[in-house]
Amino acid sequence: MYINKTSRRLISVFHRNYSSNLKNTIRTIIPIRQEKYNKLKDFHGDKIIDSISVAQILGDTKGTTSMYWDISTLHSEKGITFHNKTINDLRKDLPKFFYPNSKIDTTNGIVNKQSEEPMVESLLWFLLTGKIPTLIESIRLKDELNTRPPLSEDIKKSILQFPKDMPPITQLSSAILLMQKDSLFLKKYNEGITQDEYWEHTYEDILNIIAILPEICALIYSSKYSVKPLDVYNDSDDLIGRFCQLMGFGDEKFHEYMRLYMIIHCDHEGGNASARACRLVGSTLADPYLSLASSMNALAGPYNGLENQEILKWLLDLKNTLDKEKKEVNPETIREFILKTLKEGESIPGYGHSVLKQIDSRYLCQRDFALKNFPDYELFNLVDTIYKVAPSVLKEHGTVKYLHPNVDSHSGIMLKYYGLEEYEFYTVLFGLGRTFGVLSQLFWDRALNIPLQNPKSVSLQLLNDTVTKQIYEKSFKK
Repeated sequence: MYINKTSRRLISVFHRNYSSNLKNTIRTIIPIRQEKYNKLKDFHGDKIIDSISVAQILGDTKGTTSMYWDISTLHSEKGITFHNKTINDLRKDLPKFFYPNSKIDTTNGIVNKQSEEPMVESLLWFLLTGKIPTLIESIRLKDELNTRPPLSEDIKKSILQFPKDMPPITQLSSAILLMQKDSLFLKKYNEGITQDEYWEHTYEDILNIIAILPEICALIYSSKYSVKPLDVYNDSDDLIGRFCQLMGFGDEKFHEYMRLYMIIHCDHEGGNASARACRLVGSTLADPYLSLASSMNALAGPYNGLENQEILKWLLDLKNTLDKEKKEVNPETIREFILKTLKEGESIPGYGHSVLKQIDSRYLCQRDFALKNFPDYELFNLVDTIYKVAPSVLKEHGTVKYLHPNVDSHSGIMLKYYGLEEYEFYTVLFGLGRTFGVLSQLFWDRALNIPLQNPKSVSLQLLNDTVTKQIYEKSFKK
């Protein structure tokens, strides 16, 4: 069953003055970052960081450095980092969840059963502050999130009435917009708050969203695919554990993978479409609900958030082809298939990245998880064989600049292994993970009073005239 609303409200009343201290921690950080931001702008605002070519203006501006984003950075060699920490750093350093009802028995060497992957509450604390929280701070944040306002019956009813053929990610975006009426930032802005107060009410909206979004995602899943939540629901579980239970998944290994999934999908710099959409809309002083809904809409595009399900479809087609031809999965048959695919003018899904020169660390940590938990799974064997063969074949063929697999090469088969086979829902999982990063950055945009995003645009005629003038002046000088 779903979370008992009466119980949650009683808990909320009991803990009315209870706080995880995250807000106070952020309060001490804000003036430090404001000073750093303002000094950089005031004393070095005239320094040139990058230039842009006509091809980049007419294309997708890829490779140009033109925006500030503090939550994560993508290094061509080092991979993705979050506040200068790698994914493996976070997996090691962030506090992990102690399962309810576990016991301590020092005589027999039994201790509390701890999760293998970090709890997202500790990830949220880290993304917002740049500091690794203690276990106590993480647990208190977990408890605080659990006492935030519950999903209203009206919104729950609306979600249940969404058309069955409405894509899950569209349902998620719509549900977020339905919650927008409860935006504290919107209410306080209309009452006339000062600019220095924006961050406080943005913070409250963000934590209210994160507290309830997993339940919304689970409700969309159970409603669209007629799946029942677990009969026995553990309200003291962490945010991701409760989310998995509400989707009907009791396997704790799946819970572990979902915790890992949220880390590897939480952010990916600020230039990607879903992150940029959230920031752009947020820069208009739209509340976090409207800003996040725009991010989810951008994520729904095939060029952004659908690749993992497309890759899984491709892998299943490959497996079916080999089965029909009665061929085993081995380096020889995979090499043969890849060469045939390339000769037909098609690409190998999940290989190549616009920035990364090395193997995507998000791919590697999923591979490690699979090797530990299901090394004999046939689809993992297929993916792993491709991983061992594809780079050398792609290098020989010369069609891809960077030859290694990316994050989407692995996530689809992981979800399928644990029984989550509704491909359309994968983008909702992506969206849930991405929420932690884009809303953390939106918070800091408000705290630092980042201005309206308003870049200059040029017409094709003006661009052509500018280039022609430059060519003429260069010729004249000669």
